[in-house]
Amino acid sequence: MFQSLLLFCKSVLWLRSLAWLSLLAPLFFLSYNFANHYAASLSNVGSVVFSWERFIPLLPWTIVPYWSIDLLYGLAFLLPRERKQVDTLGKRLLTAQVVCITCFFIWPLSFSVERPELGGLFGSMFDVLMGFDKPFNQVPSLHITLLVVLWACYGARLRGVWRWFMHAWFALIGLSVLTTWQHHFIDLPAGVLAGLFCLWCWPMEPSNTLKQQAKPLSRIVLQRCWILACYYASASIILGIILSISAAYFLGIALLLIWPCIALMLVAINYAFMGAKGFQKQSSGRLNITATILFAPYLLGAWVNKKFWTKGQRPAAEIVDGVWLGCIPDAREAKQYAGLMDMCAELPVIVPNGCDYRYMPVLDLTPLTPEQCWQAAKTIDGLVNAHRQPILVFCALGYSRSSVALMAWLLLSAQAKSPEHAKLMIENARPQVVIKPYHLKALSEMVLLHDCQCFLKACQHAKPVVL
Repeated sequence: MFQSLLLFCKSVLWLRSLAWLSLLAPLFFLSYNFANHYAASLSNVGSVVFSWERFIPLLPWTIVPYWSIDLLYGLAFLLPRERKQVDTLGKRLLTAQVVCITCFFIWPLSFSVERPELGGLFGSMFDVLMGFDKPFNQVPSLHITLLVVLWACYGARLRGVWRWFMHAWFALIGLSVLTTWQHHFIDLPAGVLAGLFCLWCWPMEPSNTLKQQAKPLSRIVLQRCWILACYYASASIILGIILSISAAYFLGIALLLIWPCIALMLVAINYAFMGAKGFQKQSSGRLNITATILFAPYLLGAWVNKKFWTKGQRPAAEIVDGVWLGCIPDAREAKQYAGLMDMCAELPVIVPNGCDYRYMPVLDLTPLTPEQCWQAAKTIDGLVNAHRQPILVFCALGYSRSSVALMAWLLLSAQAKSPEHAKLMIENARPQVVIKPYHLKALSEMVLLHDCQCFLKACQHAKPVVL
């Protein structure tokens, strides 16, 4: 027992953890108090409350789980075993603080019900709480935002009975923000979204992305990314305006728009800054749980869009023997292939057991760079040469990203003499594809890349001489 405790103490990154706590603790008290005093100085601070909330009981004993998050906050820094993990936890908690305090200043709200006087131990704990906390700083609930971040931290490291106990206790903490009469209901889902945003900003696990050469993006790629970012940001802003107008008349329905509003803005951030990795697709072919929840409204729209455009079409077409091009497969269709080459960043795919799955993310409606064409061609060539056939190269619709990737492989394997020839081969098998002049230009530039030239020369020397 003593040896286990000693090993545990040695594995804790004490200095780094204490450094983060020494930054986060003062920042929390200073910024939270400042936001409280700011809201208290305003002449009129409103509330967002549903009529049914009057039935929520006041349960004084739930102040114990409510307070316990402070202890769990500090203990969380004892769990990480690597510097990156400590830093990721610290960044998540710092982001939670910045996001929530910013919201408190932009949209100050107050709790509208006065709590009765309480006696005993629980009453004393409420008195201590109210000595620091005021009935402001409501949306999003910082308590819930921190809870989501800490839940992910503890959940990743606890196992067995302790894991189930942790889930139960954290759920009780989430419920306690209502039963202590500290928050209205709207603060909870807003806090959950804010917490998930913090997890999304600083992912702990790497995505299953094939390493690509770090080259500056071409003008056409940057232009397309920024145009699409503006489209999604504009859609998010329009939804926000509709939300603001309709909230006065249909509060419950209007608040549902917050979710797609945030999802669309995050998609805009992906196009402008994060790139394809912002969707956080994993080695399983799925998006991680954080991205799945945050992007759920967008994912639903993308899935409907895929169904609309591919209705009545064959899901895939064979371009050459054993190599197919198509839209993202469902679970039944995926089982038909021994290898999958996934070019779709935004939609999850169910990968069958034993399937050789490769993933190279490209954002929807953006052209591939010459380097991406080269990486995709090499990956497809690896699947083909591994004798894992048939293989499917796909994106959401199977029209553009995947078709260009397959054209690159046709050039690399000398089955096409030029980009125009590769385009003709693809269009003959799958007429729906959308191949633009800038795609052909990228393929022409791919062939001139040094690595590609070396590969093609090596293949020529490897050919047997026929006498």
